[in-house]
Amino acid sequence: MAKVYVTRQLPEGGLESLKKKHQVDINCDELPLSRQQLLEVVKNYDAVICLLNDRIDKEIIDAAKGKVKIFANYAVGYDNIDVEAARQAGVYVSNTPGVLTEATADLAWALMLAAARQLIPAHSHTVAGKFARWEPTSFLGRDLHGATLGIIGAGRIGQAVARRAQGFGMQVLFYNKSPRPRLEQVGNARWSSLEELLSKSDFVSIHVPLNNETKHMLNAQRLAMLKPTAVLVNTARGAIIDEAALAQALKERQIFAAGLDVYEHEPEIHPDLLGLDNVVLAPHIGSASWNARIKMARMAASNVESVLAGRPPVNAV
Repeated sequence: MAKVYVTRQLPEGGLESLKKKHQVDINCDELPLSRQQLLEVVKNYDAVICLLNDRIDKEIIDAAKGKVKIFANYAVGYDNIDVEAARQAGVYVSNTPGVLTEATADLAWALMLAAARQLIPAHSHTVAGKFARWEPTSFLGRDLHGATLGIIGAGRIGQAVARRAQGFGMQVLFYNKSPRPRLEQVGNARWSSLEELLSKSDFVSIHVPLNNETKHMLNAQRLAMLKPTAVLVNTARGAIIDEAALAQALKERQIFAAGLDVYEHEPEIHPDLLGLDNVVLAPHIGSASWNARIKMARMAASNVESVLAGRPPVNAV
């Protein structure tokens, strides 16, 4: 019987199959493992199910060499893992693609709608007892129907966001490194350059992975290309946007609003964002539906089971 470590408590029901076959130990504390704790774990377990805030770098992987056979990331993104170091050490890395697509796309739309229609300041105004009468000029927002939606990154989640745009009668521009002919056949979607997308879109939603090419993809110069009426949404990774530059753009009303689920130095948030009424902030809940999170756990468990049985993971990175 192999030993598996899970770095945080996951939703119930996702690891039952794994528990029947192997010893599964779980960190049930409210806080993530410390660096030293993680170093000790990898010396004593055959597999680790880790989270996006577990930094699995070369030092951790070197300490795991000869013991850990797989780091099964409980996320679709894997920028928290040094994949090349794992490859050199002969350690598998897996992720959880597909099962969180629809939940994350839903959250992107929730942020888009909330930011466009000023729902957060309107809610605060109402619960504070300030709703005295209907006002014709209060909390005026931006229409989604008939607007142009720009999607940066047309993978599974980006395409799911694009499909939802059909119900709002939106024109979709998408920027992606590889062609997406099927996306162009569905609804009013077409490929555009990043510069055209930023300058012509009324709403921009980010869905690219974080890597050396995409870090600060939206810097101050590119943020300046957005319309002053634009709404920017990010449910991918925080560092894709220069957060300080975004805070400045929002503060100076260079763009209308933003909806953010991820942050450049997560869980820290740029202090200039916290006091603004034109930004909606969520604590990285893109995949936070019961179904998605349980399916993610089952997929991570399946990847571990496969490797411990002598096979490659189902979702190898």
